[in-house]
Amino acid sequence: MLITLIVATYNRPDALRAVLAGFGEQNDRGFELLVADDGSRNETGRLVADFAAGAPVDVRHVWQEDLGFRVAAVRNRAAALAAGEYFVFVDGDCVPQRDFVARHRALCEQDWAVAGNRLLLSEAVTHRVLREELPIGRWRFGAWIAARLRGDINRVLPLLRLPLGPMRKLGGKRWPRLRGCNMAMWRCDFARVNGFDESFQGWGFEDSDIAVRLINSGVSIKKGAFAAGVLHLWHRENDRAREGENWQRLQQRIANGETRATRGLDQYT
Repeated sequence: MLITLIVATYNRPDALRAVLAGFGEQNDRGFELLVADDGSRNETGRLVADFAAGAPVDVRHVWQEDLGFRVAAVRNRAAALAAGEYFVFVDGDCVPQRDFVARHRALCEQDWAVAGNRLLLSEAVTHRVLREELPIGRWRFGAWIAARLRGDINRVLPLLRLPLGPMRKLGGKRWPRLRGCNMAMWRCDFARVNGFDESFQGWGFEDSDIAVRLINSGVSIKKGAFAAGVLHLWHRENDRAREGENWQRLQQRIANGETRATRGLDQYT
């Protein structure tokens, strides 16, 4: 089964370089990688092209004009060009460990989406990682314990690998657990709900919205914790001017039991 990784980015090539390096070292290479670029300047395109030239998998750059925060739209554009049967969505500041793709492959199951988790790097260690191009995706658990003791990360639990079995399915209708920085779903389920809803512009809740619509359509959310975590590089908080508006739109979606995005994937297919 071919997996499509969709990596969302915007004008942060230093972080994207670290993320791409992590995906270039995966021990499971049965995937393609689409960089979903929400209007970055030329440096990002050059970075992706250079990486693609030597990558062990197919890599493509999907760009849209910069008209503000429109991550839902660029993810839909990338999904429309995807060849994989299964989608894994990651943010362009979330570095994978070497078994990330393999872990998501092991978790995939019909009628289930997967909510991965993350640990957060501090501002100081993020600057050091990017400046020195440290291969944090290769770090062993002992190095992360030391980082936690120094205060460089907020927790180490996402790095543990635990065989939770049926416990992963508890609370499968809880939409808040699905976050756009690390989540996965079947292509057919993504298409059934018409992808991300581009009515959600600006920061906030486009990932919660698709979680609600997936659940309304019969898909449940499986926990990917203790299996498929990512290493989230520090960044300044996004502009949240439209958070309240998006929250109200989400509440309406929940109340109405809707399944399909109003403005979604079908624009590009």
